[in-house]
Amino acid sequence: MNRGDLTPLRWVDVTTLGDLLERRAHEHPERIALAFPDIEVGYAQLADRADLLARGLLAAGVAPGETVGILLPNCPDSIAALFAVTRIGALPVPINSRFKEHELAQVVNHSRMRLLFVHSATPVPHAVLEQAARLREVIQLGPGDAPAGVRPESDFLRAAAGIDPGRSRDRSRYVRVRDTAVVMYTSGTSASPKGAMISHEALIRFATGAAHSRLGLDADDRVWTPLPLFHIGAVAFAVASIYAGCTYCHVGFFRPDTALEQLEAQRVTVALPGFETVWLPVLNHPDFATRDLSALRLVMTVGVPERVRDMADRLPHAVQVSCFGMTEASSFLSLSEQTDTQEQRTTTGGRPLPGMECRVVDPETGLDLPPGTEGELLFRGTNCFDGYLHDPELTARCFDEQGWFHTGDVAVMDDEGRVTFVSRLKDMLKVGGENVSAVEVEDFLLRHPAVHIVQVVAAPDSYYVEVPAAFIELVPGAVVTEQEIIDYCLGAIATYRAPRYVRFVEEWPMSGTKIKKYVLRERIRDELAERGIDRAPKLRAPQDAR
Repeated sequence: MNRGDLTPLRWVDVTTLGDLLERRAHEHPERIALAFPDIEVGYAQLADRADLLARGLLAAGVAPGETVGILLPNCPDSIAALFAVTRIGALPVPINSRFKEHELAQVVNHSRMRLLFVHSATPVPHAVLEQAARLREVIQLGPGDAPAGVRPESDFLRAAAGIDPGRSRDRSRYVRVRDTAVVMYTSGTSASPKGAMISHEALIRFATGAAHSRLGLDADDRVWTPLPLFHIGAVAFAVASIYAGCTYCHVGFFRPDTALEQLEAQRVTVALPGFETVWLPVLNHPDFATRDLSALRLVMTVGVPERVRDMADRLPHAVQVSCFGMTEASSFLSLSEQTDTQEQRTTTGGRPLPGMECRVVDPETGLDLPPGTEGELLFRGTNCFDGYLHDPELTARCFDEQGWFHTGDVAVMDDEGRVTFVSRLKDMLKVGGENVSAVEVEDFLLRHPAVHIVQVVAAPDSYYVEVPAAFIELVPGAVVTEQEIIDYCLGAIATYRAPRYVRFVEEWPMSGTKIKKYVLRERIRDELAERGIDRAPKLRAPQDAR
């Protein structure tokens, strides 16, 4: 074989997250690593901040393998803290900033959290701290007076300055590429939280495949996303950007006008809005037509084909691609290739990333199905997560003997291997891009004294694609209204998890001993269609923007 034939190939170059950032800081110290609307951070600055936070963790006595929560707004410290935790071999746990007391307490306790980073904008309810059996310290990063029981940044950094920088470097030498780099909590089919353990190797392999084989990133690119920094997409895109040595642009608190300003001012080349519910408000903004977005060469977003085509038409000079993603695949499982036809990029999620294999099987027999046939999606490969934290039984149920992860999702593959999501075998909703476990919402509603039995299903929605609808059988003699049930959820769980519709029933459609949820889904769908309702009423909890 002619050695020249190997030119297009890129050798596997896997490292730890800590070493990756140190390498980029050494190579390009002044290059901008992170760009937020109000601040830019160079690679050397980011590495120095991560090292200082790592030394603070050492001073606090955080040991390898212990979990450290990151409950911060979208800001540079969300990235710096993640790299700091991985640098000393501990496990960062990014936390959804929209979680309320019940949900936050679940993650803190299930992860056996040792230390928690917070911000003045993300206060922690005292009840959560009182319930946290293993949490020994809460550190407030950023300005403002720390409340009682919370350690201020100044005190934490004072202790960090007393730690020799060589200690964090020494600790980093013991971190292996197969160690867990991050624990991402994701909703599933059980009422218990699930923490997906993603290794350094998986994230770096994802970064390699996404940056080189799909997005074509180089040092001159400016990669933009509005996804919250507790989301696997935002974390994985940050790693991919640092891997490529380019600039990662984040909008901070998302507003369409701020997003447009940043896209133009930063001369963004690759936009990763992810979901149509995020990208459409940007495209529909009154100022959109006046903005210079000529630097934009590629956009990645998913949605129904009709909307994806419309969004692509708004920016005809940019290539629009789609994906099939999930936390357990380190973000993208599959992603369109820029050489795919527009129809392929519009109607499919593209081919699996390098190192990843997919199968579509009959969920009853486990046998492979021919192309174009719907079945359960299975995958395995270099970007795959390693299992669920503190839950070996669930992990064992999800992986088979050959290492295939059974997603519980219904998908179809074409004869060239492109994957398209169809629906879910597992009982989960996708509300505006956010995973919502029906069982988790049901578990919370069962705490209401008037609720005897509850089933949560998806109701169609023109904006969020689907929203939760709750069917409830009341305790005998109890009286409660639809609004009272909704109000019970608002402020207690994330607003996107709260049911938008509540229907009371006295008997259930049964199949043997199981309630037939598909009948309930059809019931709410037909009711809304008959009433001409295609969009759920907007809900707002205190201090909740959604």
